[in-house]
Amino acid sequence: MGLFSFRQELAMDLGTANTIIINSAGKILLDEPSIVALDRKTDKMIALGEKARQMHGKTHDNIRTIRPLRDGVIADFAAAEQMIRSMIKMANKNKKQFFSPSLRIVVCIPSGSTEVEIRAVRDSAEHAGGRDVYMLFEPMAAALGIGLDVEAPEGNMIVDIGGGTTEIAVISLGGIVSNKSIKIAGDDLTEDIQDYMGRQHNIKVGERTAEQIKINVGSVLIELDDPPEDFVVHGPNRMTSLPMDVPISYQEIAHCLEKSISKVDSAILSALEQTPPELYADIVRNGIYITGGGGLLRGLAKRFTEKIGIQFHVAEDPLRVVAKGTGIALRNIDKFNFLVR
Repeated sequence: MGLFSFRQELAMDLGTANTIIINSAGKILLDEPSIVALDRKTDKMIALGEKARQMHGKTHDNIRTIRPLRDGVIADFAAAEQMIRSMIKMANKNKKQFFSPSLRIVVCIPSGSTEVEIRAVRDSAEHAGGRDVYMLFEPMAAALGIGLDVEAPEGNMIVDIGGGTTEIAVISLGGIVSNKSIKIAGDDLTEDIQDYMGRQHNIKVGERTAEQIKINVGSVLIELDDPPEDFVVHGPNRMTSLPMDVPISYQEIAHCLEKSISKVDSAILSALEQTPPELYADIVRNGIYITGGGGLLRGLAKRFTEKIGIQFHVAEDPLRVVAKGTGIALRNIDKFNFLVR
């Protein structure tokens, strides 16, 4: 791009849990948690991303940590704007530029977004310096990231389990034929674990600890071929506040997540019901692709395959597949007519 580039191009996967920024060459410039720490008195930003995540749940009266996105959409407009602006700055920190070039940006949004929610993302991106702002629906980005030919006259189904929403969509001829967006995703699974630990083991755990449990022993099957070791949780007893150590097995977590995962099962079946028969035949032949952080749960593809009777595949690097697809869309802005202006 050099010192005198007149236009800069970025692709942003603005997620509830993580935000990833990619440049037009497909290189990841930034991958940080979508969280900011603000001064309560001045509302000035103190920390962003990983630094703010380390403060989460540990702040005093003068600092508050905010996740500006909830359920895949902007919940706190001012904080989101500050976060987007600072993340674009962070992504550009190695560039020496005498002036700021005009910014063309492609931002990923949930397929179930309303007009108001789409406008909120567009406004935030524009206020953060975006001159040309394009939107891309998450399942379409996921399909591009997997390497599917989204413009072919063939049906492909994507199940994108993110932090705030699970997006289920059938894609054919460069468009979304049927889609279902449910607000059951990674955050809800973390809450399920928090509730379970309090109810079953009488131990208080915060959001970050519940997230650690999910990463270390998160499973949706009671029998795994390669089971993880038990994870020891440290925390206070809910009644006495005395310290406790509780070992947690993956079987317990599978029981605890059953209710939420069943809702995802039902949503997939509901999306399949709405699928035209010709595309349904393609999906049975090609299988269904799982993307997003939820795809990292142990046994997920096997469970869905057994329950629904269609082969499920977890995408390679499911956490970043949507961001990669957004980067591909950025390189093909003039070719892809499914981008939303």
